[in-house]
Amino acid sequence: MTVYLVGAGPGDPGLVTVRGAEVLARADVVVFDRLAPPELLDLVPAGAERIDVGKSPRHPTMSQEDINAVLVDRGLAGLEVVRLKGGDPYVFARGAEEAAALAGAGVDFEVVPGVSAAFAVPAAAGIPVTLRQRSTSVTVVTGHEDPAKGAPQVDWEAVARVGGTIVILMGVTHLRTIAERLQSGGLDPGTPVAAVTWGTRPNQRSVRATLATIADAGVEAPATIVVGDVAAEELDWFGRRPLFGRTVVVTRARPQASDLAVRLRAAGAEVVEAPVISIGAPTDRGAALSAALAAIDRYDWLVVTSPNGAARVCDGCRDARDLAGVRVAAIGPGTARVLADWGIVADLVPPRFVAESLLEVFPDPPPTGGRILLARAEQARDVLPEGWRAQGWEVDVVAAYRTDRAPVDPTLVDQVRSADVVTFTSSSTVERFLDAFGQDAVPPVVACIGPVTAATARERGLRVDVEAGEHTIGGLVDALSEWAAPT
Repeated sequence: MTVYLVGAGPGDPGLVTVRGAEVLARADVVVFDRLAPPELLDLVPAGAERIDVGKSPRHPTMSQEDINAVLVDRGLAGLEVVRLKGGDPYVFARGAEEAAALAGAGVDFEVVPGVSAAFAVPAAAGIPVTLRQRSTSVTVVTGHEDPAKGAPQVDWEAVARVGGTIVILMGVTHLRTIAERLQSGGLDPGTPVAAVTWGTRPNQRSVRATLATIADAGVEAPATIVVGDVAAEELDWFGRRPLFGRTVVVTRARPQASDLAVRLRAAGAEVVEAPVISIGAPTDRGAALSAALAAIDRYDWLVVTSPNGAARVCDGCRDARDLAGVRVAAIGPGTARVLADWGIVADLVPPRFVAESLLEVFPDPPPTGGRILLARAEQARDVLPEGWRAQGWEVDVVAAYRTDRAPVDPTLVDQVRSADVVTFTSSSTVERFLDAFGQDAVPPVVACIGPVTAATARERGLRVDVEAGEHTIGGLVDALSEWAAPT
C-alpha cells in the first residue's frame, strides 16, 4: 500500500488534479489540512477514516511530528493513505518532511502535485503573473519562515532587485516589514500591490494598493500577495460570474446534490450542502417493482417520473432487452438520461417536465384497452394514475423508491440561516427542510425547480422568489443567474 501526498490546489475543489481525485476515491485514510477544500472529502469512501490535522496560524491542532507519525503508522498498517494538503505538497508546505519520514520508515509514498496558489490565485483575481515586455520573471517567496531558524533568511532587498513579479505566500503577519524592506531594496513606493484573500473560492476578496499603503489596507489571511506592475491588471472573470458572492443552500439528497452544487459553484456561488431527504428502498424492498418487471410484457407503456425511479427500474432489468416491445415515457431530460445510460431510449418526454404535461401529450389507449406500469416514489401525487384511468387506461402503480428524512447536521443551522438563497428541487425537500430547520432559518430568497415544488412552498407559507422556467437542475441555475443579474 502507499501513502499519497496530494496537493488539493488553492481552494476551488474543481482544481484538484485527476490523479488526486483518483487516489481520494479509493483511500482507506485521509489526513487533511485546514486549507484543503472540504468538498474534496465527498470523494472519499464513506467508510474511510478521516483525520483533521488542520493548522491555523499559531494554533496547530497537531504537531508536524505527530502528523508524520500518523502517516507512518497507517502506512505500515498496509492502508491506502492520502495526505491532503492545500496548494502543492512541495511548495512552501511540509510535504518534503513527511516524505522523508515515510522514506525513513520504509513506507512507499507518491507525491501528487497540486495547483499552486502562487499562480492560480492571481489568475482568479484577473492578474497575469507575467506579461510580455513588462514582466518576464516571477519570484515566489514565503512570508512565513520557520521560527526555529532564528534570524530571517529571506533577503528581501535582493528579491526587490531581481525585478519582475513577486508573489508572496503566507506574508500577512509580516506584511509591513516586507513592504518596507522591498522599498529599501529599490522598489518604488508606488509599485502596485494586490492581496487576494481566499483566492479561487466564492468568498474571494481582493485588496488593491501600493507598496507604501498595503500594510494599512486591511489585508486578511490567508492571502496571496502580488507585487509588481502586473498587480495593476484587472482582467477580471472570476468575480463577474453571475452568482459570485452569493451563498446558496442545496437541500437535495446527498448522492443527487453534486450536479446542482457543481453548477452553482461554476456560476460563482458558495454552496452549503444541507440534504434534508435521503433516497432508499420502498417499504416492500422493491418486491412490487420486481414482480411487475418480471411480467413487463403485460404492459403497453412503462412510465418513470424521476431519475431515482429510472435508476431503480434499470437496476431491476438484466439489460434493455427486458423492455422489448414496451414503450417508455420519462418526465424530464434527467430521467431520460438515466435510461439512456442503460441503452433505453425514451419514446416520450413531455415538453414540460411535470405530470400534467405528460397527460396532455399521452396517447389514448387502443380500442381493445391498454395497460400502463407507473414506477414512482412511494409517496407521490395521483395526478397521473387518475388522469390515465379517466382516459380509459388500466394503471398499475409500483413504488420504485422511498423518500425519507435525512439526519440534519446541527452545525449547519447557522450556515443555512446566514445564506442568501435556498433551493428546493421537489416538494419533499420543502417539507423536510421546514420540519428540520424551521421557518425562521429560511434564507431571504427561495428558489424552486418548478410549479409543483413552488406550490408546496407557498402552501407552507414561503414566498417563492425564483422559479425555473425549464424544470431541470440547469434551468434552476439559469433562473438564479438571471435573478442575480444587475438590473
